[in-house]
Amino acid sequence: MKTTLSINGTRHEIEGDARLTLLDALRDHLGLTGSKKGCDHGQCGACTVLLNGRRVNSCLTLLCMHDGDEVTTIEGLGTPDTPSDLQRAFVDRDGMQCGYCTPGQICSATAMIEEIRQGWPSHASEGLEGEVAPTPAEIAERMSGNLCRCGCYPNIVDAIADVIAEEGP
Repeated sequence: MKTTLSINGTRHEIEGDARLTLLDALRDHLGLTGSKKGCDHGQCGACTVLLNGRRVNSCLTLLCMHDGDEVTTIEGLGTPDTPSDLQRAFVDRDGMQCGYCTPGQICSATAMIEEIRQGWPSHASEGLEGEVAPTPAEIAERMSGNLCRCGCYPNIVDAIADVIAEEGP
């Protein structure tokens, strides 16, 4: 089955079995190994990518479901020479230790910041209407689907808060 989609701004046609996950297509067919296969059950968030601007666990979605869609991986957010604001903040705040979960954390945080800007409430939000305050509890709640076995959560939350403060609402 052939699927055509844009990955990090480049059009790709991928031929694969109908059971091929988006994660396996990215890693095995395109060599984009930033997204990690952690649990392969959607429980750890290491495989998080942006799909049409929204965060998804790429291990849980089939490639063939996304013909014509836009995918952004960690490789599309920045480079070592020109990191994204979040990538820079994770380094500045020491928001990683082993680094395995970091690509998923950064992709998830990228989408999460946009969710806050759009006023989407979470379980930690004060209300369902109006502006959402990016408190540490709000950020932690929204990032709860991304696990870090090294326990860098306080630094991850601080890095995200720094970027929100720099960029504004």
